[in-house]
Amino acid sequence: MIALPPSFLHQLEGINGFDKQAFIDAHQQHAVTSIRLHPVKKSTAFIGDEHVPWCKEGRYLKSRPVFTLDPLYHAGAYYVQEASSMFLQHVLEQILPTKENLRVLDLCAAPGGKSTLIASLLNKSSLLISNEVIRSRASVLEENMTRWGYMNTWVTSNDPAAFSRLEGYFDIVVVDAPCSGSGLFRKDKKALEEWSEGNVQLCSQRQQRILADVWPALKEDGMLVYATCSYSPQEDEHIMDWLAETFDVESISLHVPEKWGIVRTQSNINTINGYRFFPDKVKGEGFYIAAIRKKEVTSQVKYPKLKPAKMNMQKAMGDLFKTEGVCFVDAGDDQYAVIYKQHEADMYLLKDTLYIRKAGVHAGMPTTKDWLYAHDIALSIDAGDELPSVDVDKEQALRFLKKEEMRVPDMKMGWNIVKYNGLGIGWIKNIGNRINNYLPKQWRIRMEITDADWK
Repeated sequence: MIALPPSFLHQLEGINGFDKQAFIDAHQQHAVTSIRLHPVKKSTAFIGDEHVPWCKEGRYLKSRPVFTLDPLYHAGAYYVQEASSMFLQHVLEQILPTKENLRVLDLCAAPGGKSTLIASLLNKSSLLISNEVIRSRASVLEENMTRWGYMNTWVTSNDPAAFSRLEGYFDIVVVDAPCSGSGLFRKDKKALEEWSEGNVQLCSQRQQRILADVWPALKEDGMLVYATCSYSPQEDEHIMDWLAETFDVESISLHVPEKWGIVRTQSNINTINGYRFFPDKVKGEGFYIAAIRKKEVTSQVKYPKLKPAKMNMQKAMGDLFKTEGVCFVDAGDDQYAVIYKQHEADMYLLKDTLYIRKAGVHAGMPTTKDWLYAHDIALSIDAGDELPSVDVDKEQALRFLKKEEMRVPDMKMGWNIVKYNGLGIGWIKNIGNRINNYLPKQWRIRMEITDADWK
């Protein structure tokens, strides 16, 4: 039994679409489990499950499996994401002027749900910067973006204020702002225990600071998408009014089918359109989202001059990637990463302004005899089709993911990508008398696996 705070319910009185008793009753039901399928890494996972209406790849699951024990999860065949937040796809499909040559920022990106969704929508000529200021959360974000496998998604870890120096650089900025979390009460007991009116006010102030810091980085006529998992107007409509009073903005209206149960709202002062999700009206958790257009005149940052590449990628790495038009960048610790060459100027610009945790796909490093392959390649959608690989069953895949001894008969000597259902999950090297497992230690499965789990 979830007991909702009386002061919280009082805050929601008068909000369009709020039905107190239905809202309370919905919080006595279990949260829905949903996932979003990878559009490129095709698999038969969840193929027959119910579709999320506002997201083509979204699926509702009948029950919650142990995702850790599914090799397809580790291969990036799907991402576990709350269904309401997948509405971002519907928003972007309506507001994106094009999918090509865009610069997109996901400012508060961890753990990666919205970033993986955005990456799936963009053309490879566009560039997505996924940022998370908290370093521990940035590590999780980096892992999830690596698993999703796109070369044109880079991970940074910077305070929002750092982006103010990139004046007029981004076409789209997505801010899924840190909030009081009331929309997740069914899923997160801690959010319920920590909720207070004072915390709502603190979150509102922080949201304003974040938006003010990043605002200069948005182009004139660029679009800001703002979202929270809070029901409180102080963190939603009031923030939209504050934006409209502080900056020159234009509200964007979206077409949303009435049958979806999503409630259209407007801020009290400036009538900025927003969209709210109530768990008694949609199959999902609490969520708020709005999109606005920047109407202020904004100068644009100048790109630096390019320097000639130091290494020839094809000569150094052969057929690691099937995509042409790529180039090396230094990933530190004698490691190299590969990015699309058309983003090389962005690299020179951004590295002087931001702390970049990961750009493109880490490719590894040369040794005296061969190339030491990076884990990223096995998960990349751009990995070369001719790279050696070996298909394994579920037990072998789980043993690999636990970094336990595994036997793979008739495997080629040397390097091989371990594939489960045709999707890469990492590298092994057959040296004859043993198999070396190159899965990064921090990625390994730590939970105990029972006899039934291997099957």
